[in-house]
Amino acid sequence: MVKGSDLLVAALEHEGVDRVFGVPGEENLDVVESLRNSKIELVLTRHEQAAAFMAATHGRLTGRPGVCISTLGPGALNFSTGAAYAHLGAMPMVLLTGQKAIMSSRQARFQIVDVIASMKPLTKLPRQIVSASSIPTLVRDAFRVATEERPGPVLLELPEDIAGDEVESVPMVPIHPIEIPVAHRAALDRAAEMILAAKRPLIMLAAAASRPRSTFGIAGFVRRTGIPFFTTQMGKGTVPGGTNLYMGTAALSERDYVHEAIDQADLIIAIGHDTVEKPPFIMGPKGPQVIHVSYTPATVEQVYFPHAEVVGDVGPSLELLADRLEGKLHNAKALLPLRDGILGRIADRATESRWPVTPQRLVHDVRQVIPENGIVALDNGMYKIWFARNYRTYVANTLLLDNALATMGAGLPSAMMAAMLYPDRRVMAICGDGGFMMNSQELETAVRLKLNLVVLILNDGAYGMIRWKQAVDDFPDFGLTFGNPDFVRYAESYGAKGSRVTSVDGLLPTLEAAFKGGGVHLVDVAIDYSENTKVLVDELRNRKLGGEPI
Repeated sequence: MVKGSDLLVAALEHEGVDRVFGVPGEENLDVVESLRNSKIELVLTRHEQAAAFMAATHGRLTGRPGVCISTLGPGALNFSTGAAYAHLGAMPMVLLTGQKAIMSSRQARFQIVDVIASMKPLTKLPRQIVSASSIPTLVRDAFRVATEERPGPVLLELPEDIAGDEVESVPMVPIHPIEIPVAHRAALDRAAEMILAAKRPLIMLAAAASRPRSTFGIAGFVRRTGIPFFTTQMGKGTVPGGTNLYMGTAALSERDYVHEAIDQADLIIAIGHDTVEKPPFIMGPKGPQVIHVSYTPATVEQVYFPHAEVVGDVGPSLELLADRLEGKLHNAKALLPLRDGILGRIADRATESRWPVTPQRLVHDVRQVIPENGIVALDNGMYKIWFARNYRTYVANTLLLDNALATMGAGLPSAMMAAMLYPDRRVMAICGDGGFMMNSQELETAVRLKLNLVVLILNDGAYGMIRWKQAVDDFPDFGLTFGNPDFVRYAESYGAKGSRVTSVDGLLPTLEAAFKGGGVHLVDVAIDYSENTKVLVDELRNRKLGGEPI
C-alpha cells in the first residue's frame, strides 16, 4: 500500500523533475514528507509568486515543465500572476496546489475558494485529483498538456485526504515521444512561390522561434536563404545577433529605425509570431504580404492577418522550405543596404559619459561584462525597451524578458532559476527599483541557495515607464514617485553583498568586480530616463517617415 502523496512524488520523479519550488501549507504536509524521502529538492521560496516565476522560467529555458507547490486559498491565488506569466509566455509549467479534505468538511468553508474555477482562464488545464489511484495518469497527462504546442501551465489540485489515502501501488504511465508533424507540402509550395516572387523579402523571428527545440532549423533557414531578419522582443537570439543579416529588434510597434526596413519590405516571413506580444509592426491594407510560420495557426487580429500559413514543426518545416529556395533568391539581400544606418542610429551615444547613467550607456556596459552565453533577466520597466532595442544577443534565451504579460516582479526569480540551471554562466537580474521591491524578499532565497548572481537595480525613485507615458501624454507629473531603502544595506541584511555606483565610469568595473567576487551581489545605480522622450519620441517623430503604417 502507498499513499497518494508517494504516488504523486514518484510520478514527478518519473517525469524527470529534480526541483519543486514553493511555499507549502498544512494541506501539503503529506507531499512534503514524500518529497523528503525522494530525490527531488524542495526549494522553499518566500512568496508563491516567485516560485511560479521560477518554475515558468525553468520551462522556458529547458522546454520541460517546471513545478511549483502551494497550499489552498491564499497560497494558490498567489500563483495567479505566475500562471498568467507562463500562459501568455508559452512556458510549460505544472502547479500543485493543496485543498481541504473532500470526503469530509470538518473545517467547513475555512480558506476554501474555487481554485479550479479561478485558474481556468490562466492555465491550459486545471484539474482536481479525486482518487489516489489516478495520480500517475493525471500527472503524465499534465506534463503532456503543459509541453505540447502551445506550451503553458497546468494545475493539479490535491486534497489533503487524497494525498494521505493509502491505496494499492499503481504503475507509472510510460512516457512516449510525440512528434509534431511538418507543414503540408501545398503550404510549403505556396510559401516558396511567394518568397521567390518577392523583390524585398524580410524575415521576422518572434517568441515561438525561441523555443529550445526551434533554434537549429531557424538559423539554417536564415543562412541558406540569405534573407535579412529582424526580431521581436521575445525572439532575440534565435539567430546569433552578430550575423551580418541582423537588421534590429522591433522594440516599438512602429516608426522606429528598424521600421525603415519593415516599411520597404514587400514580403515578411513571420516565424513564430504570437500575438500575445506587443505588435512588432502594424499591418494595414497597403502593406506587404505576410507568411505566418509557426507550430500553430495564426491568431487573426486587427494588426495581424497573414496571407499564407506554414503550420507544423518549425525547424524541420523551414528546412523543407529552404530546400525549395536555396540558390534561387536573387533579391534576398535587397533590404540589406539599410542595415548599417539602422544599427548605427540605434547605437548612437552608447558610450556617452553623462551622470546619472543613460539607458544607452547602461546597455553598452552590461554587454561588456556578459559573455556570449551569459544570461540577463529583465524585470518589466522602461529599460526593457532599451535592452530589446540595443542589446545584441548571440545565443537564444540569453536575454529573458516578458513582452506578453509584461509583469513586474519576475526579473529576480527568473534570474535565480537561470543561475540554478547554469551555475557556470554569468547571470544578471536587471530590475527597476519598483519591480525589484515586489519580490525583493527572494534575495534571502538566493543567498540560502548559494547562487552566483548579480542583481542590478536601476534607481529612479519612481514607476518610471508609467511616469514617462504620463509625461508623453501631457498629464501632470503625479502619483508615481516613491522612496527607497538603502539598497546596499538592504542586500547586506540578507547576507548578500552590496555596491553603489557613483559615477558613469564606475559602472563597468563595479559589475565586473561583482561577478568575480561570486555569491549574490546587488549593485545600485542611478539612471537618467530623460533619454526616453528625446530618443524614443522626439527623434523618431521628427525623422521622415516612409508613408503610412504597413
